Amino acid sequence: MSGRARVWLGYGLLVAVGLAAPFVVYPVFAMNVLCLALFASAFNLLLGYAGLLSFGHAAFLGAAAYAAGYVTREWGLPTEAGLLAGVAVAAALGLVFGALAIRRSGIYFAMITLGFAQLVYFLAVQLPWTGGEDGFQGIPRGKLLGVLDLDRPLAMYYFVWAVFLLAFWLIQRTIASPFGHVLRAIRENEPRALSLGYEVDRYKLTAFVLSAALSGLAGALRALVNQFAALPDLYWHTSGAVVLMTLLGGMGTVTGPSVGALLVGALENYLASLGSWVTVITGAVFVLCVLSFRRGIVGEVRALVKRSF
Repeated sequence: MSGRARVWLGYGLLVAVGLAAPFVVYPVFAMNVLCLALFASAFNLLLGYAGLLSFGHAAFLGAAAYAAGYVTREWGLPTEAGLLAGVAVAAALGLVFGALAIRRSGIYFAMITLGFAQLVYFLAVQLPWTGGEDGFQGIPRGKLLGVLDLDRPLAMYYFVWAVFLLAFWLIQRTIASPFGHVLRAIRENEPRALSLGYEVDRYKLTAFVLSAALSGLAGALRALVNQFAALPDLYWHTSGAVVLMTLLGGMGTVTGPSVGALLVGALENYLASLGSWVTVITGAVFVLCVLSFRRGIVGEVRALVKRSF
């Protein structure tokens, strides 16, 4: 089977699973998993293909959630405007953070992004309109294009699913484009990419802003789904969780982060009655997977298929 045929087969399966999902699992759970999968896929674009480990991606997810909520609840603008506001705020933050952070690499880059994320977190704690510990509540879902009532769970689910598919396609096309190939070259050997004449910093900054904007889209969608934006979305724990999802599913694979998001989301949802033990169990699963499947679940499956055929 050719590569293009495999891609179309994958999209066909994705569409089929997405159509059936709300009839098999609780729609709100499915929507949250789709938001997390989009967040993890956006993060993977940066870590898996550009080799940049950010510990501050929660800033983009959370800031976009607050922005979308403010625009739709306080200004009364439609849902589409809320999503665009969330993406714009996340992209603007990504441009500022990225322009300063890409001057460093490795652990220094990670610590700078973490510092910026903590700054956004403390702003959300202090600003009077965010609701502080209570969060920004009562975000309306509104009507899509003024017609489709998104308060209906199935309508909201299929809207979230359509946005996810569109963003997933964009990420897949970015990875397969010449831009994606240059990112991989930078990840593998940055001095060589520089010697070949590529403006490495410009490519890294573009990848950072794109990843931030897509993370913002995930955050704005999540705020509409849950109808609130809260501080945990901005906390460093969320930045760690997206690293966990990406590594579990398979860093540098197209579908791996979505699989990791599904696994983490399912563990947190179905084991919620165990309280703080969920964190311990998630950590144990992570250690087990890292020791047993160093390429992540999808990476190991892909390697197994290659060896078999």
